[in-house]
Amino acid sequence: MSPAIIFQLHIVLGYVPWLLCFGAYIWPRLKSMDPLEAQRAIATLHSFRFFGLVFIVPGVVGPDLPAGFATPAAYGDFASGLLAILALLSVRTRPLFWLFVISFNVAGAVDLIVDYYHGIQFDLPSAAGALAATYAIPIVYVPILMITHVAAFYLLLRPQPKAARAFAGDAAAS
Repeated sequence: MSPAIIFQLHIVLGYVPWLLCFGAYIWPRLKSMDPLEAQRAIATLHSFRFFGLVFIVPGVVGPDLPAGFATPAAYGDFASGLLAILALLSVRTRPLFWLFVISFNVAGAVDLIVDYYHGIQFDLPSAAGALAATYAIPIVYVPILMITHVAAFYLLLRPQPKAARAFAGDAAAS
């Protein structure tokens, strides 16, 4: 099997264990949590996205990694991670927290979609070896990021029971 096919297989199969784990353990817990706490948990995971900057560190990635992929991926992750950190830091100021939650999820999901697009555009599977030490990021980390963005959007858009809305309003007033 060629390295390009192995990389594509890794990308696809990276979602399978995360979807199984997410469905069995994470999603039931997130759905049962207070909406703020669920988004806070998701933001905590995404707050580590600053390490996407490794895509532009010489010596960590190979010189043949397409800059058209690496640079936007690095800075998109960095921006998403900073927005997630800002969400976590602003949890006591609810309107600001929700603004940052929406912001990091929109920015983060768009970043991952653009990264997939650039991966195709710049034929990343053929240059997968140039990912070097960062090879595991798109295989292991990106799937759970995308899955949690989808979950975050679902949780943001689902109707809240009246009791939960009243509780959230009481908490914001205190």
